[in-house]
Amino acid sequence: MLGPTLSQTEVAGCNAVLTALGAHGWGAAWTAYGLATAYHETAQTMQPIDEQGGDAYFRRLYDVEGINPKRAKANGNTAPGDGVRYHGRGYVQLTWKNNYIRAAKELDEPIDQQPTLAKRPDLAAAIMALGMEEGWFTAKGLGRYIDKAAGSATQKAYGLARYVINGNDKAAQIAGYAATFEKALKAGAWN
Repeated sequence: MLGPTLSQTEVAGCNAVLTALGAHGWGAAWTAYGLATAYHETAQTMQPIDEQGGDAYFRRLYDVEGINPKRAKANGNTAPGDGVRYHGRGYVQLTWKNNYIRAAKELDEPIDQQPTLAKRPDLAAAIMALGMEEGWFTAKGLGRYIDKAAGSATQKAYGLARYVINGNDKAAQIAGYAATFEKALKAGAWN
């Protein structure tokens, strides 16, 4: 996990995430899970990043000319090249044109026209907060698994919360991160 000494980029990333989650009234358990998700989805950098892979990978997975054109179209990727243009970015790997359009509307920023804006730390953190709370990514919001005001959650609840982002992929590992972040937040008196 982070430390024993944090780099300036780790501090900046944590601050961006904590600012957004605090502004949305997230309790300690939600915040711990948000930090754990950001830690995992950013390859442990705590900086908004591009999804790992390259153009060929994004085209194959997300494009109408890829392996699942029906899924691509259902998520707004209707033109060739949309899979590359709207690949995963940010703290939670915002993916699909429909999600970029939603983020643009919710945040009043042209993220759908300038997809790299999804990596701007303040916007990436706001996307994470709103998206996880409202269920943008899988139609499952965080409240389905953990009470928003809760100060703590069980390993099982943290594991199930992975369905908010990406099924049960690495759920136990991320649940472990969340438990560690929860301890740190409690030590720091996060509400």
